[in-house]
Amino acid sequence: MNGAQTTPFYFNAFLRCRDRLLDLSRPQVMGIINMTDDSFYAGSRSASVSEALRRAEHMLSQGAAVLDIGGMSSRPGSLPVSEAEELKRLIPAVEAICQSFPEALVSVDTWRARVVHEACEAGASVVNDISAGALDPDLWPMVAKLNMPYVLMHMKGTPATMQQQPHYDHVVREVFLFFRDKLMELHASGIHDIILDPGFGFGKTLQHNYQLLSHLKTFAALGYPVMAGLSRKSMVYRPLGLTPEEALNGTTALHMIALQQGARLLRAHDVAEAVQTIRLWELLTTQGQDGI
Repeated sequence: MNGAQTTPFYFNAFLRCRDRLLDLSRPQVMGIINMTDDSFYAGSRSASVSEALRRAEHMLSQGAAVLDIGGMSSRPGSLPVSEAEELKRLIPAVEAICQSFPEALVSVDTWRARVVHEACEAGASVVNDISAGALDPDLWPMVAKLNMPYVLMHMKGTPATMQQQPHYDHVVREVFLFFRDKLMELHASGIHDIILDPGFGFGKTLQHNYQLLSHLKTFAALGYPVMAGLSRKSMVYRPLGLTPEEALNGTTALHMIALQQGARLLRAHDVAEAVQTIRLWELLTTQGQDGI
């Protein structure tokens, strides 16, 4: 058999990020930096811009292709902070990181149009929106105006309500149809550089999460890169009786499964381990057939 790596073709695997391209023809890592004091994993929190800069430097040195910076927790049960507070937390960090590491691609984790505008002015080049445009009607027009790549995530409800007995008749089919319909709306809005995120833990039970993970290739069939946001989440640590702080090993195991299911972007707290997983997956796909 031919041992060459078989990579799904995405017609937009190269996403335009200002004057550069994000190459998702092979898997990459998005490192998480939270400018919050209440994100579910304490190890992701940065209490100051200087701490965020240290994290950014560390993640870039480990191989992160994108840094995802957030100023508002979206953990289950969380309530939104004010727009002014989100800007206060987020923009100085985005500006400092973009100035200190001009080669870095920075994503802003927000659902607010004004935050996207100011983050873009500060140097951000990607929008990561948990709401799929549902929480701010001005968001999609802003993303289209700024011509920024957009992460489209599925969430049932809001962070405050999403884990209150979420129900689906068929979770994989429903998320697939959600993506199909939203993609048409995004295209009509002028947004074409898109990454799909099934939203692990955002309005899903443990069973829903694992059904989505085991059928991740279904979403890749829509023709867009898929992001897996699994890192240290409850679907990893709760079945094992652990805490988020103890969930790195389980995260790595699920990252390998996500890669086998076609994921092209791993959103991770632990960049080095995610990069190592990608390298081993690439060996598996390029060299693992030689003995047959």
